[in-house]
Order: sequence, then C-alpha cells, then structure tokens
Amino acid sequence: MDDPRPMNILIVSQYFWPEDFKVNDIAFDLVEKGHRVTVLTAKPNYPKGKFYEGYGMFSKRKEVHRGVNIIRCPIVPREKGGAMLLVLNYVSFIFFAYLSSLFRLKKGYDIIFSHLTSPITSALPAIWLKKRWNIPLVIWILDLWPESVAATTNIKNKQVYAFLNRVVRYIYRKSDKILVSSRSFRGSIEEKIQESEKIEYFPNWAEDTFISEVKIDYEVPEFPEGFNIMFAGNIGDAQDFESIVLAAELVQEEHIDFIIVGDGRKFAWLEAEISNKGLKNIHLMGRHPLAAMPLFFAKADAMLVSLKDEPIFRLTVPAKIQAYMASRKIILGMINGEANTMINESGCGYAVAAGDYESLAQRAVALKNITSTEREQMQNNATSYYRSNFEKATLLHNLEVLLMKFASKKD
Repeated sequence: MDDPRPMNILIVSQYFWPEDFKVNDIAFDLVEKGHRVTVLTAKPNYPKGKFYEGYGMFSKRKEVHRGVNIIRCPIVPREKGGAMLLVLNYVSFIFFAYLSSLFRLKKGYDIIFSHLTSPITSALPAIWLKKRWNIPLVIWILDLWPESVAATTNIKNKQVYAFLNRVVRYIYRKSDKILVSSRSFRGSIEEKIQESEKIEYFPNWAEDTFISEVKIDYEVPEFPEGFNIMFAGNIGDAQDFESIVLAAELVQEEHIDFIIVGDGRKFAWLEAEISNKGLKNIHLMGRHPLAAMPLFFAKADAMLVSLKDEPIFRLTVPAKIQAYMASRKIILGMINGEANTMINESGCGYAVAAGDYESLAQRAVALKNITSTEREQMQNNATSYYRSNFEKATLLHNLEVLLMKFASKKD
C-alpha cells in the first residue's frame, strides 16, 4: 500500500445500521482494521417506512456503534413507498445531509466512500464535501440509474429521464473511482462518461448469518411435505410474481410447493391471486428477521430468484444469489443476463429466461427428480463458486487497499 497509516474515512449513505445493508460490514470492518470511520446517514426507516424504535425526525442525531461515529440527519419516512413519499424521502436526505455537512462535519477526512443503492442522488452530499475539502470520492453502484427507475415506476416523462441522466453523469464524472456490483453495469456507465479506467468490479457478498454456524432460537412455520422451492426477499413488481404463479399452476400435481418468505408492494396482489386461482402449492410465510433466514433455508430443497424481462434487470445480479450460494443451496432462476450465466456456469442449479414460466416449471420438476449424488454436487458447486468469487474477507481487504491508494493521493 502507498500509505500504511490509519485512514480517517467518511461514509455517506442514506442507509446504515440498524438497517440491513452491506455498507454496515464495510464500516465495521474498517474500524476493526484500525481506521477511523464516520457515517453520514439518515434516521433508519427502511424497509417498513417508519422510524425504528428510539428514533424520530429530530431525535438521536448522533451515536456510536461498534466504533463507528454515526451522524444522523432528519428524513421524511418512506411510509408505504408511494411515488410522492419516495421522492420526498430521497430529496429530504439530500437536503438535510447537505445541512449536516455544513454544520456537523469538520475537515480532516482522507477519503469519502458513498454506498449507492436507490437513490443514486444520495451521492450528491458526498460530491459537495469532496469539492469543499478537495479529497477523493469512491462510490459503489448497486442500482443502475436511471434504468432502474424506468423499470420499476410508471414515470414516462422524457424530460424527467433527461434530468436524471444529467444528474447521473454529474455524479459519475465527479467521482474518482466507480465500483460496480455487476460487471454488466460497466457498459451503461462507460456510455455516459467514456472513462473506463474509473470503473472496477466489486461484487456483493453474503451476510455473516448465512456463513456462521451460530443459529438463533426462532420458531419456523411448518412447511408442506412436498418438494419445497423457496423465494426469500422483496415481493414486488420487479420479481415477476405473475410468472411464478403461472409456473406454480403447471406443477400442482407434481407435489412441488413454492414457499414465499417476505413482504412487499405485491403481497396483497399475490394473496388475492392464490385465493382466486385456488392454488394449494403457494404458501405465504410473511416477513421474518434476517438472522432467522438460515433456519428457513435449511427447510428448502431449492431457492428461487427471479426478475422481469427488462433491460436493466439483464444487468443486475440480486444479492440473494450470494446468500444462497454461501448457504450451500441449489438455485432455480427465472432471470436474464449476468445472473442467469452465473447460476448455469457455476453448476449450482438451473436458470431459465426471465418470464419463461413454462421452462421454470419444467426445471422445477427436473430438480425434484435429480439423484442424491447430483444434489450433493450442485450444493458443493454453490459453495465452491461462492468461495472463489464472493469471499467477504477477500473483498473487504481489496476495498481497504483501494481506499488507502486513493487516500494517499489526497494532497
């Protein structure tokens, strides 16, 4: 490394502990390695849309957790995620983070790191601080804008997308390094800024709970007796539950059950669809804590990952794939692009094209009928692929090296 001394790092992220995001691992790991870390973030309200217990609009402005100094700014809670409230949620973070950066942060940081799920606009306060203090900025892109906005909203106004494109280009150009969670993101970013040397692949990893042998004491609902395929995560428009329902219809007589663990905007629709069609092989388990997920995974014969057939989703690798692989689970995918290739090439399961519910049903039957030897091999392939590509310790070490390289250039 160019500069072995401890760094003083500022992380700017709309989301942070006690919310569950990978930026938590990064901050805690850097502190454990001897660096000073401050996080500028919002009051926690994701995913339920309400402030966590003990937090309010103007309460608990500062705290320390596991050695990380946390500066919290007010934010309009996202509530149930309606369009107007989401916009207010995104904009209020930018506004209050800017005010906090003026009055609650002092010069002395070596580098800024910005964790960027939606919205990418949460990087704007980091850019203003980069300019103000003349220090490097590294951003980590986990959701590609404005493509994801087009795929997940009903916004059709061309002027809105033109504006978002300008904002995204501005953020990319003002950053010193752009890390991407999917290799497929590179083309979109290069098209916007023509600076390929700025971009580097930095994938997700599985949470510790999926790797640790320590399991919590938690009562898991009873599972059906058939071959159980589990979907765990957000039940939203992007996950294409329309096609999942159609696939479930085709395998009703095969003793194949779809176990749905999670919640989201599409939950009520899914519940009604199951009732209307009289489906007995889709079981809604509701939301459960992340720490309990290994107990659920252990009861599943295969794990399901799906995304709609949209251009943006061909570029996306859902983080749940890493969690499934780390848990030594067989994966059944109905997804395009890099994620599809990853599942099939790793040999940990089968992936079919997005929206192809007939092939999904066929592959579900095929998985049910594989031999115990084939099952064991797929499970071993999942673990092997995870260790070779997504080992947390290796990725976090590489990030530390990269941050130290840029921090050493600040002067």
